[in-house]
Amino acid sequence: MAAEHVIDFDRGIGKSLIREDAGSQFEVHRRKPPQRATVATEDKLLVSREEAAQLLSISQRALDYLVASKRLPTRRIGGRVLIPMADLRKYARCDHPERIVS
Repeated sequence: MAAEHVIDFDRGIGKSLIREDAGSQFEVHRRKPPQRATVATEDKLLVSREEAAQLLSISQRALDYLVASKRLPTRRIGGRVLIPMADLRKYARCDHPERIVS
């Protein structure tokens, strides 16, 4: 029995159909979309600006002021601005009586 492999790309998701000559059996294999790894925020080394603002309970604009005034160090990976969790914890442990925006 010879099997014919057909890949259908017209439907958005690539699926391969195996057609057998003897009979009308079809095996459909759909490729799963890649899944993101879900890691708890506490276990991450770097967090996004949005996550950092939520962790410090401040607005994202206030966090941008902290980054611009170099009170919080950042790392850039590609176009993303990421903040190390260790520096967020260190910043959160200290008192900051001064205003964020001067």
